[in-house]
Amino acid sequence: MLFITVTLLMIQLQSFSRMFLVLSVVPIALIGVVAALLISNKPIGFVAILGILALLGMIARNAVILIDQIENERAEGKAVWHAVIAGAMSRFRPIMLTAISTVLGLIPIAPTIFWGPMAYAIMGGLLVATALTLIFLPALYVVWFRAMETDGGYTGAARA
Repeated sequence: MLFITVTLLMIQLQSFSRMFLVLSVVPIALIGVVAALLISNKPIGFVAILGILALLGMIARNAVILIDQIENERAEGKAVWHAVIAGAMSRFRPIMLTAISTVLGLIPIAPTIFWGPMAYAIMGGLLVATALTLIFLPALYVVWFRAMETDGGYTGAARA
């Protein structure tokens, strides 16, 4: 399944660099998962692990959406620095709204004994990872593609 996932990401993003950018933000979801499970005093069992696997897909989807928007901005002729800013600003609200609606949708099953650990894992991981993805991924993209801000505008050198 990991091979299929990486292959599909490669087909969709059409670049090893962009695929590695997506895969680099996926593990940050574990910060929120651990925090949420510790705060709620829920065990990390089978159901929580299922939630974590689903969460990893959600975070990868958010990263793909953000990178795709940045690439669309670059295709319009914008320099890397400006494309990253414009892409992050235009995708901020849709990504946050889907994350918040998912978290709110999981609240009813959070107190249950069976589904509770999964709900807390997804809620905590999604909130933290979404916020960190919207900060970390654009910064990583700028560093990876060596973008620079200059006085007269935006410029950057791309490497695929």
